Amino acid sequence: MTTARDIMHAGAQCVGENQTLLDAARMMRDQEVGSLPICGEDDRLKGVVTDRDIVVHCLAEGGDPSRVKAKEFASHIHAVSADDDIGTVLRKMQEHKIRRLPVIDNGRLCGMISEADLAVAHARKNALSDKELASFVDQIYATT
Repeated sequence: MTTARDIMHAGAQCVGENQTLLDAARMMRDQEVGSLPICGEDDRLKGVVTDRDIVVHCLAEGGDPSRVKAKEFASHIHAVSADDDIGTVLRKMQEHKIRRLPVIDNGRLCGMISEADLAVAHARKNALSDKELASFVDQIYATT
């Protein structure tokens, strides 16, 4: 059985809940990623902020990313356990139409799964069938 741990990108870095969106944007640039998990001072996952959140929900609304804190984007968290199987990962991502999913182990962030990680799992590890990958892409990118 292929688990979330098998396909995740380990070592995901968090933006602190009290850091600014400008800090988050710089971290995204430096790490070449489009989203970051938000972690609290208790080292627990509080949410995820995306580059789109910064542009659409901060800048476009006249916000100052050097003053807006990441915790303002902490909301309901969609995550999976490191031991969840790949079917659970796919269902969660499809159900919520999300492209990046935090992976939790013992209450702490241990990695992230992106759509690219699913493609790699399909290509290298044969963890996903062609049908499963095609269904995922269809569900995530469906416009209706």
